[in-house]
Amino acid sequence: MTEHQGGCLCGGIRYETRAMPTRVTVCHCRFCQKATGSAYMVEPIFNSDDFAVLTGAPETFDLTSTGSGKTVHVHFCAECGTKLWLSFERFADAVGVYAGTFDTPCWFPMDPANSKHIFLGAARDDTVIPPGVPTYDAHATTRDGHPLPATVFETCHRIKKA
Repeated sequence: MTEHQGGCLCGGIRYETRAMPTRVTVCHCRFCQKATGSAYMVEPIFNSDDFAVLTGAPETFDLTSTGSGKTVHVHFCAECGTKLWLSFERFADAVGVYAGTFDTPCWFPMDPANSKHIFLGAARDDTVIPPGVPTYDAHATTRDGHPLPATVFETCHRIKKA
């Protein structure tokens, strides 16, 4: 088993993942920019059975996604405000962890085989996308779940807005 723990700034909420992520999404959408206070979110995705809350009880903020029309549940610490993970109406068996909340935030691999960059249309100017990674201008799937074609850059690609 691959166990990795994380938690909030004040230590009131602790969680554990018990497997490798099924995939890693790097999201550049406005929701993730606002939620992280950064240019993008690194989100390892786990099967919900491989995720457990060890201590504390998070609060939840629900937001309807403008892209899918489905609810995204943001789980956070009411004491210190740290956003810890997401759960999804659209993907009921998945949990997306805010990677920076892991005790060791870079423990999982991010390579072309297991990761993708989404919402490049909202990405910050000068963001550099690594070569070989599937990318999408918005979502990677249609509203009904069908995969969309990816763009894969052969060399590092720098986002440039007109």
